[in-house]
Amino acid sequence: MEITLSNKKQAWLHAIRLRTLPLALSSILTGSFLAAFYQVFRIEVFVLAALTTVFLQILSNLSNDYGDSVHGADSKDREGPIRAVQSGVISLMEMKRAMILVGSLSLVSGLLLLYVSLEDWKLFFIFLGLGIAAIFAAVSYTSGKNPYGYIGLGDISVFLFFGLLGVIGTYFLHSLSFNPSILMPAVSLGFFSTAVLNINNIRDITSDTKAGKKSIPVRIGRKNAVVYNWLLILGGNVFLLFFALSQQNWGCLTALFILPLMIKVGIGVKNEKISKNLDPYLKKMAVSTLLWVLAFGAGILFF
Repeated sequence: MEITLSNKKQAWLHAIRLRTLPLALSSILTGSFLAAFYQVFRIEVFVLAALTTVFLQILSNLSNDYGDSVHGADSKDREGPIRAVQSGVISLMEMKRAMILVGSLSLVSGLLLLYVSLEDWKLFFIFLGLGIAAIFAAVSYTSGKNPYGYIGLGDISVFLFFGLLGVIGTYFLHSLSFNPSILMPAVSLGFFSTAVLNINNIRDITSDTKAGKKSIPVRIGRKNAVVYNWLLILGGNVFLLFFALSQQNWGCLTALFILPLMIKVGIGVKNEKISKNLDPYLKKMAVSTLLWVLAFGAGILFF
């Protein structure tokens, strides 16, 4: 639905991008499912980690809307849904204020999470540093003088924060320990989350090229970006097999029931040549990732 000048509420909903929140929560769910599997789950950690992640994802979305409008990626050539600042409904100053508010909320929520999780002050400051890094990563993806999303580092950031750090950090706050086995599902989730970003960037190749945004698809071309997308989808499921074998836990393989949905997304991305028609596949990959996580959690806990 197109944003109109008389509908500011709809503009803010577009800017927040509620559809991205389930993907953001996937790392918290994965880390918490693993904590429950290893019998170290803490409900207060789960609630505060989920809240902090939601705030960080909203901050990232608002910052992306702001930054792409400033740097020119959200131009008339963009094939995706219209953005709030791009539409003129929300001003740059209003968006900046919203970013400060949500960033402050994520900091407060994160501090509460660390307070209830950690007693060791050294660990507290280590995780505080990681939290500040997450806020910086959310803001500087497309905002600031040298946004890292414009030089093709968005994929690495998503892999780290949505995969490795999200899952491992959540598990550690539950258990106050590190278990090497959780690296495998963390890598799986990192791959799937990166695939969502990759589909988004394939859709935006034309506008990103004109804006000087050198995303991975812009750098390697559409054909290779599609191959890259297949590697991310299949690679994530291969690491699931590694986890099953290493833990002798076959229940987690229930997540493979979601593989056909992911393959359907991969085929759609390969075959669809009209950029604006790729947007549904972005949503389907995000939903497939959440379903994969839920199936994985149900498998390790109940089978």
